[in-house]
Amino acid sequence: MSGSRTGVRPVVVVFIVNGLLMASLFSRVPDVRRGLDLANGPLGLLLLCAAVGSVLSLPTAGRLIQSLGVVAVLRAGALTGVVGLVVLAVAVDLTGSVPLAAAGLLAVGVGIGLWDVAMNAEGAEVERDRGRTLMPRLHAGFSIGSVAGALLGAVALWADLPVLPHLGVACALALAASWWATAAFAPAPARAAAAGEGVPSALGAWTEPRTLVIGLMVLCFAVAEGSANDWLSLALIDGHGAADAVGVAGFALFVAAMTAGRVLGPPVLDRWGRPRVLAAGAATAGAGVLLVVLAGSVVAVAVGIVLWGLGAALGFPVGMSAAADDPRHAAARLSVVSTIGYAAFLAGPPLLGWLGDAVGTLQALLVVAALMGPALLTVLATRPEPVVLPDRAAR
Repeated sequence: MSGSRTGVRPVVVVFIVNGLLMASLFSRVPDVRRGLDLANGPLGLLLLCAAVGSVLSLPTAGRLIQSLGVVAVLRAGALTGVVGLVVLAVAVDLTGSVPLAAAGLLAVGVGIGLWDVAMNAEGAEVERDRGRTLMPRLHAGFSIGSVAGALLGAVALWADLPVLPHLGVACALALAASWWATAAFAPAPARAAAAGEGVPSALGAWTEPRTLVIGLMVLCFAVAEGSANDWLSLALIDGHGAADAVGVAGFALFVAAMTAGRVLGPPVLDRWGRPRVLAAGAATAGAGVLLVVLAGSVVAVAVGIVLWGLGAALGFPVGMSAAADDPRHAAARLSVVSTIGYAAFLAGPPLLGWLGDAVGTLQALLVVAALMGPALLTVLATRPEPVVLPDRAAR
């Protein structure tokens, strides 16, 4: 009998509200640029503050989860993240202060880093306990939240709603929902024994070729997802002359396609296997990005957005599942892959901002298509790892 008693539904809820919160932020990036009077390069540098915050919190999240438990760490991350978003909104709407906005985004990064590692750790635990593929559908919960957040952002833009009331309401909803969901998580002592056996090999996981190659694959897919979050709406506005609301609707189409890919992905993975499905996804995402950048019609761009979202959908969650194949080393390997993935997810898009100042926001997205090449070369590392467990009592 497993030590974890957490149901699937509460874990899905924390993924959903995490996605809603992040999409609410991404949907107001045009307002951040306008309210703080920033070009793409300085805007990219500002967004990098969130990446710095996450890179600071990710390496410590595992230790904090061990000592304090998943619930405490997830709640602390949620609280830190929502405070940071409110500070950012105050900077954009009321003060116009770039340093204040940077401080807010730094707090957002710290909070989201803690929150993300905690929810993925709980998701891997529940997936292992149930003995079936769950991670893509848990991440589909994130995408569902992202769709809701993006659509609410589009409505807020259409209604000319300032950033502060929009993000304030989103933060209140996310905080309340995360508190309610984590109340149903298994208590910390129930999972402590399982977590403990991965800790001694935490540093050793950074020297494992398979783990690092999975991390590289996740990096490529994370940039594909993160660049759409940060730059797709602006690329449509700047490169194709779309209205602000249309640009945000394009982002909503992307996350809707990604949601569909994650909901439908598990049976496809079971039928064809991780490497084949991920290779097809990388090729599809690359083709979609090329359509978005090079196509001249609205329909072709929309098709490109759908292909991009479908192709990028499974890379991150399948990478997490592959890293956790061996339960004895799952914690250490998830920490490595999560750190690489989230660093790329948050740091890659701001770097595209600097490139966008030189070549244009739309053309900078060609880097994403190029990264699908390395992704294709790394998918074999996700083949299920043979695991021979010692004969012992369950955890």
